[in-house]
Amino acid sequence: MAAKYVFTPTPIEQLKDQYDLVIVGSGATGLVAALQAHELGVKPVIFEKMDRLGGNSTRASSGMNAAETDVQLKHHIVDSYEDFYEDTYKGGGGLNNTDMLHYFTSHGALAIDWLAEHGIHLDDLTITGGMKIKRTHRPASMAPIGNFLVTELLKLIEKAEIPVFDDVHVDELEKNTDVISGVKVTLPDKSQKTIDAGAVILATGGFGASKDIIKKYRPDLVDYNTTNQPGATGDGIKLAEAAGAGLVDMDQIQVHPTVQQDTDHAFLIGEATRGEGAILVNGEGKRFVNELDTRKNVTNAINQLPEKSAYLILDTGIRAHVKAIEFYDHIGLVVHGNDIADLAKNINVDPENLAATVKTWNKAVSDQKDPEFGRATGMDRDIENGPFFAIHIAPAVHYTMGGVKINHDAQVLTDDGKVIPGLFAGGEVAGGLHGNNRIGGNSIAETVVFGRQAGQQSYKFLQNK
Repeated sequence: MAAKYVFTPTPIEQLKDQYDLVIVGSGATGLVAALQAHELGVKPVIFEKMDRLGGNSTRASSGMNAAETDVQLKHHIVDSYEDFYEDTYKGGGGLNNTDMLHYFTSHGALAIDWLAEHGIHLDDLTITGGMKIKRTHRPASMAPIGNFLVTELLKLIEKAEIPVFDDVHVDELEKNTDVISGVKVTLPDKSQKTIDAGAVILATGGFGASKDIIKKYRPDLVDYNTTNQPGATGDGIKLAEAAGAGLVDMDQIQVHPTVQQDTDHAFLIGEATRGEGAILVNGEGKRFVNELDTRKNVTNAINQLPEKSAYLILDTGIRAHVKAIEFYDHIGLVVHGNDIADLAKNINVDPENLAATVKTWNKAVSDQKDPEFGRATGMDRDIENGPFFAIHIAPAVHYTMGGVKINHDAQVLTDDGKVIPGLFAGGEVAGGLHGNNRIGGNSIAETVVFGRQAGQQSYKFLQNK
């Protein structure tokens, strides 16, 4: 068995006073931006406030959406940018920034190719809620995308000798007249230092772990658990706002419907579980929703149940197509049953109801028609092959669609749409792309598409200074 790869951050003694480009955050957006800028001849540095690299990206599970890819054609799937755009626009309630969305949906395939050119291959496909076609790319091993992608990107960062400092907190963006000129940081020894830079990219993620910001914009969600890592506290939003940036869609916070919360830590059960064929049942053992409707609609359906929670039901065949289940099982989140009656007993639902539900679902898969709830995707396999499994889930805060105002060039804008020279942003820190609901698989796609764009546009800015 291959040894687990461990990335070693740069020793703080090697910190310089000046870099071409400062990147704040070590999730996928920051790593991609750093690599893209480096390949264009820029000398970047990455600052991460936590003692672990990767941010929320390490928790992503389903995959990366893109249309018109060679991978899709190899799977005999003919897709289009326009369909990808329409699914995302509809999924976001028509509130998406259309310029950003056009750029995003037309650059996903290029992003998949760029990753492949760097030895990061996403050759398998699945589907997520709100999509009509398989365009969620993932590794052939079907491993969760987040940890896989961050690990592979860090290998490339190491090879390129790009400095990455952890436990360094960016406190303030520095300006020379109106142009961003660097950052003020707090070092691991708590001393402060100003780092000069020709440009700054904010890649700090969202605010899903900030009770304060959630309370300000969505007090109704403040008591929800979160799937976010503890560092997702909106730092980049605060930095940008203090530098004059506008904010958009801050009240648009996504609650993910399927999160296991019976332990001290909330574990997101990725959409690929439903995309590969799992169903949801209520406390009576009955289906109650199209499991692959948008996250917003599935969440609402669960919240209307008396118990405000549900069970994912799957079999050995579905489990084989979602490698993350192995991890969930390893940490004790998966209930087993030798047959459906055994599983029903173990999750305390009526055995006859659950048996009838599964039988009806299997017929729907066979007929490729779901008369009960109109599900039309994620019907490649039925629930027939024992042993059988269940995971208890309930909604939790997952993603913040709002954030810093940017354009499709990843330039940070003021409230009235003026560019703040030298400041760029991408990923969850930026608002506008997703409207009022993010489609599963679009967040990792956003990190690569807009990480590349931020790297390219910061290079262009530096060339023109």
